[in-house]
Amino acid sequence: MKSNFKLKGLDCANCALELEKTIGKIKGVKEVHINFMTEKMELVYDENFKDEIITKVKKVAKKEEPDIEIEEI
Repeated sequence: MKSNFKLKGLDCANCALELEKTIGKIKGVKEVHINFMTEKMELVYDENFKDEIITKVKKVAKKEEPDIEIEEI
């Protein structure tokens, strides 16, 4: 399954790259692409665990970037 998210408060391109790497390690995440310029993230994941994966993605993002806000679009 694929979902898109708006990332508000992402500080820099390097932060986006690090966040992309970290999210990519979450079990069930197949692909993740973060575009710093548009503040958007595309996430491809196992649809059987959607809620669990989205919760983990938000938790990891907050740990890496405390000021970030993530909303599904």
